Amino acid sequence: MTPLNDVKLSSLIPGQHGTIHAIHAEHALHQRLNAMGFRIGKKIQLIRRANFNGPLHVRIGATDIILRDIEAQRIQLAA
Repeated sequence: MTPLNDVKLSSLIPGQHGTIHAIHAEHALHQRLNAMGFRIGKKIQLIRRANFNGPLHVRIGATDIILRDIEAQRIQLAA
């Protein structure tokens, strides 16, 4: 699939990908996401999505991470 322009990570469907453009979160959450590999410029792919706004399974490089939907809404992607 092709990358998307200016969308939130939470709005992707499985198989779609994009590049992290911005993280809109308070300092503590921003640091935690950064420690897990969520950095501006990194390519990210949505692998799976749980039902009923459950957690998202994302891949950054070779690392798979399970992320809550509320946190994924704070991550903006660009092509």
